[in-house]
Amino acid sequence: MRPRETEVPVSDHAHTHTQPPTPEPGVTGEEFWDGRYRENDRIWSGEANAALVREAGDLAPGLALDLGCGEGGDAVWLARRGWRVTATDISGVALERAASHAADAGVGDRVEWQRHDFAHSFPAGEYDLVSACFLHSYGEFPRERILRRAAAAVAPGGVLLIVGHAGWAPWQEPPVEGVHFPTPAEVVADLELPEGAWEVLLAEEHERVQNRPDGRPGTRLDNAVKVRRLP
Repeated sequence: MRPRETEVPVSDHAHTHTQPPTPEPGVTGEEFWDGRYRENDRIWSGEANAALVREAGDLAPGLALDLGCGEGGDAVWLARRGWRVTATDISGVALERAASHAADAGVGDRVEWQRHDFAHSFPAGEYDLVSACFLHSYGEFPRERILRRAAAAVAPGGVLLIVGHAGWAPWQEPPVEGVHFPTPAEVVADLELPEGAWEVLLAEEHERVQNRPDGRPGTRLDNAVKVRRLP
C-alpha cells in the first residue's frame, strides 16, 4: 500500500454525500451531471488529482486524453507541463468551467474540450497518455467497455492510468445496492489487454484523505492501475 495522500475538494459532488446521488428515472446522464454541477459555483479544488501527479509527473509531454475532466484540474496541470490535452466530460456545465479555468491559467490554447457520453461516443485519435480518474457513475454505466476503449486509444509506447475508488467511504451510508468497486486486479483483467502487447506498471490500493460532508478530514481507499502499451 502506498503512503497516504491528500486531496481535498471544495465540495465533492459525487463522493462526500452521506447518501450517494443517483439519477431519477427518465433523467439523462447529461441532465443529471449538469444538475449536480449547477448545485455549486465550484465543485472541485482546481488542483490535479494526486495520483495523476504522482504517476504522470515523470512522463515526457505529448498528446493526452482526460476522460471525465470535470472542472479541468487535471487537464490544466497537464497543459502546464507541456501536454496537448483533449479533455472530455458528459457535463457541458463542467466543460464551460474547465475552459474558463484553463484560460485563467494561460493554457487555454493547449486544451481541446469535447462533450461525450462515453456510453455512446468517444474521442477519436491516439494518445501518449489516457487518464481516467474516478470515472464512476451510480446510474447505468458500461465502465469496463469504456475503459477497454480507453486502452485502444493509447498509442504505442503510451500509458493508460485508471484511478478509482476501492469501496464506499466510511461516512456514506447506506451504500447504493448493486454497485461494485473493482479491485486493481479486476480492473487489469477487465481491460482484456492482448498478451505480450502491454506491461502492467502499477496495480494497487492506496489511502487518501478526503473531506467529509461536515468538513472534517476522513480516510478512504482508492486504487490505481497504470499500464503501458509496448512500442
